Amino acid sequence: MGTQNQTRTLAITGFEALTNFHWNWNAARLYERAIASGEGKVAQGGALVVKTGKHTGRSALDKFIVRDAETENTVWWDGNASMTPEHFANLREDFAAHMNGKELFALDTFGGADLDYRLPVQIVTEFAWHGLFVHHLLRMPTNDELASFKAEFTIINLPSFRADPKRHGTVSQTVIAVNMGEKLILIGGTSYAGETKKSVFSILNYLLPAERVMPMHCSVNVDEAGASAIFFGLSGTGKTTLSADPDRTLIGDDEHGWSENGLFNFEGGCYAKMIRLSQKAEPEIYATTKMWGTVLENVVMDEDSRTLDLDDASLAENSRGAYDLTAIPNASLTGKCGQPKTIIMLTADAFGVLPPIAKLTPAQAMYHFLSGYTAKVAGTEKGITEPTATFSACFGAPFMPRHPAVYGELLRDLIAEHNVDCWLVNTGWTAGPYGTGNRMPIKATRAMLTAALNGELKDAEFRVDRNFGFDVPVQIPGVDPQLLTPRTTWSDPKAYDAQAFKLVEMFNENFAKFESHVSEDVKAAAPIFAA
Repeated sequence: MGTQNQTRTLAITGFEALTNFHWNWNAARLYERAIASGEGKVAQGGALVVKTGKHTGRSALDKFIVRDAETENTVWWDGNASMTPEHFANLREDFAAHMNGKELFALDTFGGADLDYRLPVQIVTEFAWHGLFVHHLLRMPTNDELASFKAEFTIINLPSFRADPKRHGTVSQTVIAVNMGEKLILIGGTSYAGETKKSVFSILNYLLPAERVMPMHCSVNVDEAGASAIFFGLSGTGKTTLSADPDRTLIGDDEHGWSENGLFNFEGGCYAKMIRLSQKAEPEIYATTKMWGTVLENVVMDEDSRTLDLDDASLAENSRGAYDLTAIPNASLTGKCGQPKTIIMLTADAFGVLPPIAKLTPAQAMYHFLSGYTAKVAGTEKGITEPTATFSACFGAPFMPRHPAVYGELLRDLIAEHNVDCWLVNTGWTAGPYGTGNRMPIKATRAMLTAALNGELKDAEFRVDRNFGFDVPVQIPGVDPQLLTPRTTWSDPKAYDAQAFKLVEMFNENFAKFESHVSEDVKAAAPIFAA
């Protein structure tokens, strides 16, 4: 793979006149062109350092799904913004005109390692480094697969394009427009590469539930005996860090499916947060910052020495690294494993209320999956000066076109079918909220996870959490017992109670929108403040 083929055309109509594509360039050629074009700079070790400008994360308010006969009754419109077919037609026309004469990079890719459910996608990028990012993050066809490749969806990403709100029905000059009927996604006005990979994820989230395959925003790893684990979690909860375990094989760090064949990675690489990355705590991920071809977004670099400062957030709190799975020594290149034995739901509770680990019943698992709770802390986003609760249904609401209950019911069925153990793990704060308490020690979190994954907690003694009703282990080897009872870690127990009351209220207020879609046992899994 990697030879230029100018005779290849896009799988969609309306772009036939364009011939200025570099088709299926390999990573080396894309890296070379990115440097030659001034898109990025080389760090010590060979990583490509790039800046994404004002967009250093996803533009959630600029994403739209075309509302038409295909999507009218299938998309959850309370959670997804709509675009008219007429506005999309204008956008499509203007994209084609904007592409004319530009040097473009096109890649034939797959989303999904399971051959029964993978999605063939053509991706067109304006930047060579975006092409390199795609080469890392998606699954690349073999030469034999390229010969017969037939795309089902096309994604076109043009950062230099500026949307017109009047003509295109957008709210700004940035746009991510998803047309399920035409099988086309148009991205413009943002250089943040994550929009492309999340667009593939959104397509799979729309298509797979109809085939009784569960799409998941999660990481997955597996032990030597083949016992696999799913790690759900929003950004900053430790999903990538905790799944990169040297004693377990990494299947993937972000997006997976769960079918009758087992678990499978949607991607071929990882997209890890880089800010304040620790060589000691996260050696496998840290090593990728010194590797040739790793794409580092918004990581600060000294111009003279070309050394990186991973603690400097002046460009972005959400600095990222994109690298191929081959960069992780214990990663699975097949991207597949058997049915899961354990599900871990990660949360970073900045209020210091939740215990560091708790056992969930199937009903509680569905409740917390639909809640998708974590908390943002001061400094992570503009305007946030104190801990703020975040509820993202299914731990990935922005990528879920269908109603969250569709995914929740499917997850519950699969948990029951395969007798999966479920745990809630808090990687956030203890002994007080953010600013007063301490971040949960990662060594303790790893010890708790190890105990949960290897079955050590099967016969453990548990207590029932007085507010949330789930079972909490009383003792875990290698873990300070006091950590397991958060109230005792606070210097003022009454202050803990006040904070717990607030958090319970937040959970109940958020879950009100799901109550008409769930069974009575799931409703009963809601927390109740114990005065």
